[in-house]
Order: sequence, then C-alpha cells, then structure tokens
Amino acid sequence: MSETFLAIINPAAGGGRCGERVGAALDRLRAAGITLETVGTGAAGDATRIAREAYGRGYRSFLAVGGDGTSYEIVNGLFLGSRGVGSQVSGLGSQERPGAQEQIPTLGFLPLGTGNSFLRDFVEGASKQHGLEHAMQALLARRSRLCDVLRLTHRDGAIYYMNLLSVGFAANVAALRHRHFQRLGQFGYLLSIFLCLARLDRRPFPVRFDGQQEFDSRRSLFLTFNNSKFTGGTMMIAPDAVTDDGLIEYVRWGPIGRLGLIRNLATLYDGTHTRHPLAERQAVRRVEFQLDGPVDVMVDGEVLKLECRTIEVLPAALRVVV
Repeated sequence: MSETFLAIINPAAGGGRCGERVGAALDRLRAAGITLETVGTGAAGDATRIAREAYGRGYRSFLAVGGDGTSYEIVNGLFLGSRGVGSQVSGLGSQERPGAQEQIPTLGFLPLGTGNSFLRDFVEGASKQHGLEHAMQALLARRSRLCDVLRLTHRDGAIYYMNLLSVGFAANVAALRHRHFQRLGQFGYLLSIFLCLARLDRRPFPVRFDGQQEFDSRRSLFLTFNNSKFTGGTMMIAPDAVTDDGLIEYVRWGPIGRLGLIRNLATLYDGTHTRHPLAERQAVRRVEFQLDGPVDVMVDGEVLKLECRTIEVLPAALRVVV
C-alpha cells in the first residue's frame, strides 16, 4: 500500500458536509505519509468514469470520499470496463478478475456522506464519527483485506456491488423517497415507509439457486442478496454475511402482515428478524431470476429499475482498507 491513492471526492455527500470536512481529513493522511491525489465529482456517474479512466492509466489504489453511492460508483468504474467506442480504457470486468495479486485494486474509505454500510461490518459502535475514525486508522495502519464483489447481470448489462442488493419492501421505500420525497430529508423517508406500509406489496420474485430445478415463486415482503451485514448504516439485514467467503448471503422475509411487520421492525436492526417463522436465509453461489419485467432495486444505497437475470460472485476481487 505504498503507492498513490486517488481520492475521489463527492463534495455534495452528506448534504454538503463532505466538502466542508474533507480538507482536514486529507491533511491528516498526508501528514502521516500517505501519498494522495484528489479529484472531485460534480454529477451522478462521475466517480464511475473517473475510476475507470484512472485504472486504465495505471492507478490501483482508490479512496472513496463520501457515502455509499460514492463507493458503489467507484466499484462499477473498476469492474464494468469501458463502453466508449474506440476507447483504450479496459476495466476489470473485461478480464473477469485480475490475474495477479498486484492487479487487484485497493479501495479505502472516508465516510463523510450520509453513511457507509459496508464499512459498518468492521466497526464497533454505531457512531458516524466512530466509523470515520476507524477508516482513518485503517488507512494510517495500512490495514487491508481481500473482499468479494458481486455481479448482477440484467436485461441491459451488468452492475457490480460489495454491500447488498434488495428487491421488495426496502427497495420500494427507497424508490418512493428518491423519486418523490428526496428534499424532505428524514421526514421523506418516514413518509415513504408509511405509504409503503399502507399498500404493503407482497409479491413473488421468482428465484432459484445453484442449479436448482424449480424457481421459488412464493410471495415475499423482500429478498436481499448480500455480501456484507448492514444496510442503511445500522440495519443488520444479513447477520450471517461474510465479505470474503465466496458466497452470496440470501435473506427472504415472506408475506408478513402490517401489524406483524410493525411489531418486528426493531429486529431488522439486531439481525434477529431471520428467526421469524416467515424468514429464511442461506448462503449460495449463484442466483437466477425469472422476472416478468423490471423491478425497483436498491443496491449499495442506489435506487435502480432493472430486469434482473443472475447474481454471481467474483471471489477476492477487491482489496479493502478496513
């Protein structure tokens, strides 16, 4: 970890707090001998483009400065490869995964945005400041480990993620807030939960695993496909997930009713929801979908509408500084 880190900074993350605080954090890293170059983002997709082009120029160490969305964009920049006609940039996705250890990219974090759910797996305590301090100490100590990356193929291409992908209730709440109530902050999130509770869509998302013959078409409140434990900062949606086991942690909650969901909401924060009679989990290597069209998807804090096809694991494809 002696090479230069390219710090990709989203100054708008955390309602602009990232831009206000990033200078002091970077100064502290430089004073400790970490070599940094910096570049800021100004619009959605910038971090993906910057990471992809920098990888093509030989950069192998990156620092995500912002929230979950910044990390997600950087991972996709590294693994999606170039779509530009005639471009000489070639991302990791075109190679499936790096062939040598030195080609595996390194990703560190400065969680100065709304949250960083992936980092939460390695941090004791729920404080955002604690998470930032943990990330700083990991960088200063040059502490890193290998991590799996998950690839979702969909009708129009592929995306990569390292935290989780969810369909159903949580994705519906996130999509409603993103499309209609984003400017209302926390109130918009609560309003979205209330509206989704009122209509409580429990539908089938047909899936099968590891070469099973039949698709599971039971109605569900939600399905999640996880590499790490947490979402939303402190919600332990997949308590048994391990980031480097080469497996997808699948969690399903069946068609629970409104009162049952309200009574059990707290269990989503300590992971005990998986003990509910309507819940189940298993570790799998490959997921296949049989959807009849696009659905709302929440992936690493981002909201997309995709017709999902498969999820697979790229084992030990990324080195994370945690």
